[in-house]
Amino acid sequence: MMRTKMNHHAILMALFLLQVVAFSNSAPLSTNSRWLVDSVTGKRVKLACVNWPSHLEPMIAEGLDKKPINDIIQKISENGFNCVRFTWPTYMFTRPEYGNLRVSESLDKYNLSAAKAGIAKNNPQILSLTVVELHKTVVGELGKNKVMVVLDNHVSLPTWCCAGNDGNGFFGDAYFDPKEWLQGLAAVATAYKGFPQVVGMSLRNELRGGRQNEPDWYKYMQEGSNTIHAQNPDLLVIVSGLYTDTNLGYLRSKAFEINFTNKLVFEAHWYTFGIPDKAWSDQTNNLCATVTKRARDNYLFLTSAKNSFPVFISEFGIDERGLSVADSRYITCFLAAVAEFDVDWALWSLQGSYILRQGKLNLDESYGILDINWDRLRNPAFVSRLQIVQQINQDFTSKKPTYYKMFHPLSGQCVQIVKNEIVLANCNNASRWDQHQDDSPIKLEGTAECLSVDGDGAAPHVSEDCSSKWKIVSSSGLHLAAQDGKGEYLCLEVNASDSRIVTKKCLCVGNDLSNLRTCADNPQSQWFKLVPANV
Repeated sequence: MMRTKMNHHAILMALFLLQVVAFSNSAPLSTNSRWLVDSVTGKRVKLACVNWPSHLEPMIAEGLDKKPINDIIQKISENGFNCVRFTWPTYMFTRPEYGNLRVSESLDKYNLSAAKAGIAKNNPQILSLTVVELHKTVVGELGKNKVMVVLDNHVSLPTWCCAGNDGNGFFGDAYFDPKEWLQGLAAVATAYKGFPQVVGMSLRNELRGGRQNEPDWYKYMQEGSNTIHAQNPDLLVIVSGLYTDTNLGYLRSKAFEINFTNKLVFEAHWYTFGIPDKAWSDQTNNLCATVTKRARDNYLFLTSAKNSFPVFISEFGIDERGLSVADSRYITCFLAAVAEFDVDWALWSLQGSYILRQGKLNLDESYGILDINWDRLRNPAFVSRLQIVQQINQDFTSKKPTYYKMFHPLSGQCVQIVKNEIVLANCNNASRWDQHQDDSPIKLEGTAECLSVDGDGAAPHVSEDCSSKWKIVSSSGLHLAAQDGKGEYLCLEVNASDSRIVTKKCLCVGNDLSNLRTCADNPQSQWFKLVPANV
């Protein structure tokens, strides 16, 4: 009787997975230099993802105790995300005592009675599935809703990540056996054959700890890449760097050697961890310059190297309660850089809460875009700022930009000319500008009209008077200034009170246009970035 019931369950599960895979029409992706390309249409595809964890102790996708699965996926899509970075722990696919646990058994193992009641209410059909079957079900539903998936090997032992000494950090650590890790990569790559919504696999999240070294990184990451490709050649193979995924600079001196082509992507993480609020408050321009240069030196250089590769910034994010000065200023700097490079990315994170994290039940996630009850956006204004990085601005069909959008990263909007009035608008409607050379006019594309200064506190205007010469006047590279009739330099600025664009005295910049070492003002209302575009 038991065997018959289990066989019946397996047949129903197989039919369900076939059904949800059939709903997806994703095509395999490949790489063309630094871009991701749809192998069927030949057009660029940009990953604009949100992270969705499924790697903690219960091995259950977060939020299924709060909302029906399709409600969660609808929230992903309607907020502009076309992709999910979906995590998994190695042991779930290598050790039967983990992977064969049914969802109900996993919840009971940790005495998660409230979460079990929530799942019984919102997703009762999943309680009888094994955790591996549930993982596939979530991926299947994402595909049904035309959401792409990147599978991320986050840890080996299911647990919260990441501490340097948690045993999950580097090859040879207590829970990180290289052979078992390779076995897990092979198992997952094989398990997701026939899931066209699964466009890639990342090898390991945030390598770290005292054991990390470059020779082992090359050895095992190359072997892991070849393992994935051998089992599932449709997948992009996404390779992370050392020092919690912040450094790939050693690729300048030694190539990454693999036995396949046009599928390799490198990933990095960019947070402001470790930089205190006071540093960002006092040195906003200088810090933005420093962290952007570090990103260029450590991983963004790969997008413009002789042999260039796509770079996937697979984690970034902020405390969305708005309590951190460091987070607020870092993210404005980050958005300017990511818009310029037009890279693929994944925001940390979707979840408003965790079923179980670090021994705590129903823990609130301040970095999650959803609130603790998964009802609504925690900070809608933040999500709206992502619009320019969610869209494709550059394409591989043209090696050079054909125009520029003037992006205001603090608001997430772009400059638009409406009846000769200069306003902020959705970046899809941005006015087009010619390439700007420092200390020269800023000219509207295809016209004889230029951006001109009228005076302190006045709105700039566009006319055929091209006498205003605009300079980049701060270390951040984000202040645009020109002289008024009195010979004083004024910067573009967005008024906080009414969102009008005006020109005012440059913040945190001296009279000689040098960058002030420390400054109590927040200059980000004056930050504008000319973002290259050709689509």
